[in-house]
Amino acid sequence: MPRLTTETFGAGDMTWLGSSHGIRNARTEILDVSAFTKTTHFPNGFIKSGTPVAIVDNRVVPYTVAVGTTTDAGVLAGFILTDQKVVGDADFGVPVLDHGRINVANVPYADFAAPAAAKNATTCVFA
Repeated sequence: MPRLTTETFGAGDMTWLGSSHGIRNARTEILDVSAFTKTTHFPNGFIKSGTPVAIVDNRVVPYTVAVGTTTDAGVLAGFILTDQKVVGDADFGVPVLDHGRINVANVPYADFAAPAAAKNATTCVFA
């Protein structure tokens, strides 16, 4: 008998989205699991929808406001569109929303702030 498992999950809390614009055009990027920490980024076993991310060495990493322009981690590439279950330590593909309207108050990280410099931002509109 095969070992079957049942898994139920949804899209997560998507109140960070200010509109539906861009969700059908989210691009697929590879998430660098080693750049995310369990206690900070996925304490419940998944990376939350709306997590702000940057691209470093062609991999998705957490966006870091404090880094500013010193590394690519300070350049906002977009937001993880849907909850992403983390299983093991293998990198995997994730949908990244890089344009649309964003409700900053609902982004799932309290220290998130829209980038002040245009060169550190996506084509998102922050509300």
